[in-house]
Amino acid sequence: MRIGFVVNDVMTEKQGYTTTRLGMAAVNRGHEAWAMGVGDLAYDPNGQIRGRARSAPGKKYQTPASYLRALQGAKAKTERIAIDDLDILMLRNDPAEDIANRPWAPTAGIVFGRLARNQGVIVLNDPDSLAKALNKMYFQSFPEAVRPRTLITRDRNEIRRFARQQGGSIVLKPLQGSGGQGVFLVRPDDMSNLNQMVEAVSRDGYVIAQEYLPAADEGDTRLFLMNGLPLRYKGKYAAFRRIRSGDDIRSNVHVGGTIAQAIITDDMLRIAEIVRPKLTLDGMFLVGLDIVGDKLMEINVFSPGGLGSAQKLEKVNFTLAVIEALERKVQYMSYYERNFDNIEMAML
Repeated sequence: MRIGFVVNDVMTEKQGYTTTRLGMAAVNRGHEAWAMGVGDLAYDPNGQIRGRARSAPGKKYQTPASYLRALQGAKAKTERIAIDDLDILMLRNDPAEDIANRPWAPTAGIVFGRLARNQGVIVLNDPDSLAKALNKMYFQSFPEAVRPRTLITRDRNEIRRFARQQGGSIVLKPLQGSGGQGVFLVRPDDMSNLNQMVEAVSRDGYVIAQEYLPAADEGDTRLFLMNGLPLRYKGKYAAFRRIRSGDDIRSNVHVGGTIAQAIITDDMLRIAEIVRPKLTLDGMFLVGLDIVGDKLMEINVFSPGGLGSAQKLEKVNFTLAVIEALERKVQYMSYYERNFDNIEMAML
């Protein structure tokens, strides 16, 4: 199997990233794995899609750290590969990281991913659906039964009215963004400062005002779905719990949150089942659900991370389950000589 990973920039990848783990798992199973940044893609005059890509030179790696050193090091294989010759192209770049400094970059993977898909490459997640998910409005297309009550606007008076309707406790965040950036918790005592908080968030565009869920005080749970179903391998769910630090509303690990083993509840499985039809129709092969209580806070379809955290807590290498699923897709596609719908193949 020849697999390519599109990331923001190969040289800024880190050993803890899920993409790094997926690349290592692919190499260790004897596959050819290439990594390229969104700025490394090209459309040639002959209509061929190419990428300036890097591949780790070894055949086996014991740790993500050793694999990443080899991938980023001077001895890495560097070639201008034909994307059309890949079996799988995984779009693993995070658009939110590039919005401010590289406004051309968020859509680059999607644009070239579409071209690769048209040549019979399996592109995951499906690029057309990723285009719809470039901001959090995509989240509103899922059933209201699993979503917090939400207002999306730039009008501060509408937000103030919404806050009063919710008893004064709401969460503010930008329509575009990730990783807990620009998130504010508004309490009843904060209403006098609401205008300033709205102004800070609205600098980046539209504002999401969302009902505050008291269960968020205990953090949230990241549950991975693969092929539309909860990812379960060797009897364990790919999931972990994130606990926020102190008074910080954000439970994201890179802003100080800690992780703990998740207890998968019936409510979580119910949420997964409710969102499954939409994710299946959209060809969202690998996603991360962020769940608080009986509500879904976010659906992460761009580069969902944390498989390493789940592995650490559950003692199961979930990246192997992902690579095995990709192997099956490549085998299916070989039977049909690449004559298969990308969305359908994404969810087989």
